[in-house]
Amino acid sequence: MHTVLVGKAAPPFTAKAAFKDQVIDEFSLADFLGKYVIFFFYPLDFTYVCPTELHAFQDKLNEFEKRNASVIGCSVDSWFCHLAWLNTPKSKGGIEGVEYPLVSDIHKTIARDFHVLKEEDGIAYRGLFLIDKQGIVRHQLVNDLPLGRSVDEALRMLDALIFFEQQGEVCPANWQLGEKGMKPDAEGLAQYFTPVSGRE
Repeated sequence: MHTVLVGKAAPPFTAKAAFKDQVIDEFSLADFLGKYVIFFFYPLDFTYVCPTELHAFQDKLNEFEKRNASVIGCSVDSWFCHLAWLNTPKSKGGIEGVEYPLVSDIHKTIARDFHVLKEEDGIAYRGLFLIDKQGIVRHQLVNDLPLGRSVDEALRMLDALIFFEQQGEVCPANWQLGEKGMKPDAEGLAQYFTPVSGRE
């Protein structure tokens, strides 16, 4: 079984999703072709680390949208549970104010197809997938249940992908938006390290 999806088409799905105060009956990943997608799994509604992550994605939602990227969450809870959580205030552990869709993977097929289902517990690990405008997975990260993700890192990876697509240069370690990239060859590497060598 392949667990690395990078370089492959994201597994397709159509499912119910909660979005603000409504339910979308046929929410499909295919509808997002032509946009970047940050698709992330979390274990369960009404838990503890999960609302901190969902609010953190909401806090940066405008930054993702400015980059033509959609944020989509997913868990094994029902769409009814998603709606109840969306209507629960932050002070009571809810995610009121979250304005991106939450997919209901009640049959656990989506988590299984993305290889993030923790079979013994029937819930998903904290998987995150950056999907490009052609529907190809370009980055994936999977955390164990106690380990919350960095939304800033997800945004950095999106910036790196856009930079590569627009500039044709690759992004070295710890690259941040606004920094230089490098040509993917020996000369490019030498040029990248030249300023450092010149100071030594």
